[in-house]
Amino acid sequence: MKKLFKGFAVAAALSVSAGAALNAHANTEALDKILQEVKQTRISEGSINKKREQEFLSARADKQALFNKAKRELAAEKARGERLGKEFKQNEITLAEKEVELNNATGTLGEMFGVVRRSASEAIGSIEASLVSAEKPGRAEVLRSLAAAKELPTTRELEELWIAFQTEMTESAKVSTFEAQVAELSGEVKVKQVTRVGNFNLVTKDGYVLYDAANKAIVPLGKQPDGYVLDQANELLGAAAGSYAKFYVDPTRGSILRLNTQRATVEERWHQGQEVGYIITALLAVGALIALIRFIDLFLVSSKIKAQLRNLNSPNANNPLGRILKVYQDNKNQDVENLELKLDEAILRETPRVEAGINIIKILAAIAPLLGLLGTVVGMIMTFESITLFGTGDPKIMAGNISLALVTTALGLIAALPLILLHAIVAGRSKSVLHILDEQSAGIVAAHAEKEKA
Repeated sequence: MKKLFKGFAVAAALSVSAGAALNAHANTEALDKILQEVKQTRISEGSINKKREQEFLSARADKQALFNKAKRELAAEKARGERLGKEFKQNEITLAEKEVELNNATGTLGEMFGVVRRSASEAIGSIEASLVSAEKPGRAEVLRSLAAAKELPTTRELEELWIAFQTEMTESAKVSTFEAQVAELSGEVKVKQVTRVGNFNLVTKDGYVLYDAANKAIVPLGKQPDGYVLDQANELLGAAAGSYAKFYVDPTRGSILRLNTQRATVEERWHQGQEVGYIITALLAVGALIALIRFIDLFLVSSKIKAQLRNLNSPNANNPLGRILKVYQDNKNQDVENLELKLDEAILRETPRVEAGINIIKILAAIAPLLGLLGTVVGMIMTFESITLFGTGDPKIMAGNISLALVTTALGLIAALPLILLHAIVAGRSKSVLHILDEQSAGIVAAHAEKEKA
């Protein structure tokens, strides 16, 4: 249509131009030519429009065919949907009937299935944590499959459950040795011989070990128990098959052994006394050293005095009694009173040598508990200071100060007791020496007095 209007516009323009030309030049040939072009344009536009109309009609027929096809497919799908709905309802009825038939058919087997699943589920944890699993791993997989099953167990699966329970009971009564990978405190893993004592403990040549059920690995114990316990464990490892051996069993499967690792040793408790404890220990060492030196010295002096008693006529200056006898020999011609004074002077001169260091031991024995009391007071002051700053929410904050308060008192008493005993021993030895000197001096004076009377 646009081309037709365009043609008319061109024709009108040409007509105006032709009229003007006619008036000017009267050129008829140009008008004929324009008329001929308009006719040809109309003929071509008509053929194009007919072709377009024919294409439109053809496309309309195709669209109608597609529309009819879609209507037929929609009707077929609706019919199929109704048919499937009826089948679904019928299948639900059938499933309900079959479920009733299944329940009737299973009967008591359903109850047995529930018991099997419950027993398997309850046994998984205990069997995985059992020490028997350290020697025989993978026993819980069968139980896990039974616990997760949704159908009735087979005869073989029931037998596997039976075997799992029977194996646990049987192995719990045995002492078995096997090779396994054992982790060490350094992190290194080595293959060692492990002895399993029932379902209680695992032992290697290095001592007790534990079974980590979460990681399925044998791990070391942080700190081994006391020596006498390890001696019994080594005796068990060296025992012949079929023989009996003493062994300390942890019935909690390692819980008591783990608690034992948290127990402080004697050395750790000694360090808890801190500076006060170190001073008390130093006092004990000094007092014991002085007592040992004095005891040895008094023992040697006593030996020399005994030798001198066997030979009173030949005094020896290497012992107190010999020196006193020498004083007597030097003053034989004196009267009794002067001789007695000379001998008393000699005894007084020997007394400091005999009693040297004894009072120091006594003083140290008295200072040690006082230092312990001082440590107790300091520890309590620090404890109350911690309570003031941090409160009582965390007992571990106060534990160190309380340890200082208690350990120093114990150390003071521990130091005082042996020092008192050592003082008594050394003092008794010195008194025996002085008693011999007094006895011999009195005997000399008495003999000299008898001579004068005679």
